[in-house]
Amino acid sequence: MPRAFRIAVVLITALLILGPVGLVVYQSFLSGPFFQPNSTLTTQAYEFVLFEEEDFRDAFVNSAIIAVGMTAIAVPLGCMMAFLLVRTDLPGKRFIEPLVLVPMFVSSVVLAFGFVVALGPVGIVSLWVKGLTGSIPWYLYSKTSLILIAGLTHVPHVFLYASSALRSLGSDVEEAARSAGAGPLRVALTVSLPMIMPSILYATVLVFFLGFELFGLPLVLGDPERILVLATYLYKLTNKLGTPSYDLMAVVVVSIIFVTLPLVYTQRKLLAAASRYVAVKGKASAQRPLAIGAWRWPALGLIVAWLGVTVVIPVTALVLRSFLASWGEGVGIWENLTTAHFRELMEYPNLVRGIVNTLLIATVGGALSVSFYALVNLALHRWRSRWTAVLDYLVLVPRAMPGLIAGLAMFWLFLFTPFLQPFRQTLFSLWLAYTLVWLAYGMRLVSASLLQIGPELEEAGRVSGARPAQVSRDITLPLIKAGLIGSWVLIFVTFVREYSTGVYLLSPGTEVIGSLLVSLWGTGAVDLVTALSTVNLALILVGLGLMFALGNKRHA
Repeated sequence: MPRAFRIAVVLITALLILGPVGLVVYQSFLSGPFFQPNSTLTTQAYEFVLFEEEDFRDAFVNSAIIAVGMTAIAVPLGCMMAFLLVRTDLPGKRFIEPLVLVPMFVSSVVLAFGFVVALGPVGIVSLWVKGLTGSIPWYLYSKTSLILIAGLTHVPHVFLYASSALRSLGSDVEEAARSAGAGPLRVALTVSLPMIMPSILYATVLVFFLGFELFGLPLVLGDPERILVLATYLYKLTNKLGTPSYDLMAVVVVSIIFVTLPLVYTQRKLLAAASRYVAVKGKASAQRPLAIGAWRWPALGLIVAWLGVTVVIPVTALVLRSFLASWGEGVGIWENLTTAHFRELMEYPNLVRGIVNTLLIATVGGALSVSFYALVNLALHRWRSRWTAVLDYLVLVPRAMPGLIAGLAMFWLFLFTPFLQPFRQTLFSLWLAYTLVWLAYGMRLVSASLLQIGPELEEAGRVSGARPAQVSRDITLPLIKAGLIGSWVLIFVTFVREYSTGVYLLSPGTEVIGSLLVSLWGTGAVDLVTALSTVNLALILVGLGLMFALGNKRHA
């Protein structure tokens, strides 16, 4: 492609990324809203938030504690599950492995609702246990419960990277350790897992970073006990002083970016190290499952128990509650089954609009986003330039912002920029926010397909006289068609489950399921929340079904 076109793509992408961030940083140094002419430059907001505001300090400390706690739970469990499912003769692992990734595709706010419905003070499971034992042996709305649930639901993130690295290893070293008398656990702890340490460190930083951007779980599980984290503190700061505190909100946003950006940068460095490390084992011998003997069934039981607690119990309880007319102590299930909540859902135009808009954003918007990701990737494809390195780092910036913050930044951008103001209350603003929030993820999906195309095919096209644009259109794009479709399916599921990005962009006409769930929860409309959550789960199930069907077709 022409150099001028490549540079233009980089500059436009950079502007889309840095525009909202720059506006937030600018607002953090103003005495009032950026759109007020009398606002002046000052550091008063920083002085108030960082040195006088106790809630901010509490939120920061809580975020750090939760991030450490959930990392301490997710990393060991994720690594052990990866070892069991990839390196051993665990029974049924072919069917269990896809299920392990399910929590990654379910919205955390929906899972939080499920835990409340299942394990809350009047939860379905709680009342059943109380009927058997006379008491409920847990309290859902504590910091300990929040850390435990956050850790369990983030196990798949560790599993994904650990299992990928383990597949690159041969089994010769493990077999040698077994021949020397080492048991399965010792092999895992002293041989297999140490050999993938860069990937484990990457996953550790990832989970710790995700702990700082938690929003859905603490919003639902921490609210009754006022357990503030940075994201929920920002959300509640909107009307803390009676009116939107733009300057204070901007300071909190900048603080979160300053905490998370170094973590994202560290991830990048660790991922590069992990790739180099695994390459050493590229010529490893064929893998042979490690026999774990009598430990096969206890290990299987551990994984099934994790799936039960993390997915089956909350999701089943949530779906069941959506079909119950009411629920409480002494209320029976069978005599209260109804579809009334779903009929009520259809009586609210904004909720119906939210479902339709979610489908539009996920299908049409997802396709447009993948097209944008493909365009940027093609512009950078096989281009050895400093511009490529610049964009590589720029795409990390949205990743350092939780969806809630990115949505707020986009809201301010559309409010501040005159030619964008007409689009502020349209789905375009929401689509653009989604596209930028998931920019790094989408770029990685498409680039993975491009890397599979050998350079000789494109060189043949250029030798025959085709222009760079023709080579991309007639050779490169057709060859990655299956990869682009797969990327669209993954983006479809991602956009369906997204909830925090649209919170500040929610307005009549731009409702989506995720932001409506947050809004409805604040009003206490449990019946509508469970029904709309079930609809959201159904759409995610459709997306996962498409992924499964596409995977089978590609391997047929």
